[in-house]
Amino acid sequence: MSRFLELNELKTYFPIFLGTVFRRAAGTVKAVDGIQLDLEKGEILGLVGESGCGKSTLARTVMQLIRNTGGAVYLEGRNLSELNPRQVRAERPNFQMIFQDPYASLNPRMTVHDALAEAIQTRGKLRKAVLTQKIAELLTTVGLPPNQMRRYPHEFSGGQRQRIAIARALAPEPKLIIADEPVSALDVSIQSQIINLLLRLCRERQLTMIFISHDISVVKYISDRIAVMYLGRLMEIGPAAAVVETPLHPYTRALVSAVPIPDPIRERARQRIILQGDPPSPLDPPSGCVFHPRCPYVKEACKRARPALEEKLPQRRAACIRIGEI
Repeated sequence: MSRFLELNELKTYFPIFLGTVFRRAAGTVKAVDGIQLDLEKGEILGLVGESGCGKSTLARTVMQLIRNTGGAVYLEGRNLSELNPRQVRAERPNFQMIFQDPYASLNPRMTVHDALAEAIQTRGKLRKAVLTQKIAELLTTVGLPPNQMRRYPHEFSGGQRQRIAIARALAPEPKLIIADEPVSALDVSIQSQIINLLLRLCRERQLTMIFISHDISVVKYISDRIAVMYLGRLMEIGPAAAVVETPLHPYTRALVSAVPIPDPIRERARQRIILQGDPPSPLDPPSGCVFHPRCPYVKEACKRARPALEEKLPQRRAACIRIGEI
């Protein structure tokens, strides 16, 4: 049985050039480097990792806003990578994206009504009365009063703008939503409202979602599975609770150890894992396991061969040759 969404050895590279008149190639940034991933219909996958690890590039590649260098993106069996720009545009109502900054992603010259009307009518033209009714229903769904549909984005708060962005993503009735850090620019009290809204919408509408964040505790709450990304590659993937409570990969352990525990006694007693050094440059990634320069359990074999993302426990995969030893 085919998966709803499949990423097959997905690669997104960016060439770097020096000079203005006589340009010459200076290297290649390997932002996404061989991602193998699949999602079932109705599943919520959380994608976590440090800033600069390639999460947003992966999201934009799945959306085909950035075309992949290698590999393929399959949505319900159709290879999006083989489509030309016009064909991608025709398919895009089926997969939508919620961006990190709602103010930057909304056209300041368009009212909420016009922005949602444009998205709704990608499925076909509607009569004015029907269109207005659908816009009112969308606004109600995301917790906004329909009588505000004639306002402009700058007249709303940050949380309200993100609700409008969610409504716009829902407007074409997509099957897949990619949420790229949708709450990181919002206050903590608003974050919980938006997360609960996304979770409710996914359950009610059977939406498949990739939820991207650097906050692993938020991802655990909303996700069915968690994928951990580092320097363009996946380090670990598995059920959300299992990945957070019993992480397999040393990098996942470090991420989990940075999450505060609300119990002050347990928080003082636990030992924080501090990784040494900075992440390597994607322009010149290390040989073998890309995490080995910062890994406290590194051995010589880690520097030579790139570990495969393979099953270590039931429903759990990790890219580390030392799991079981550490």
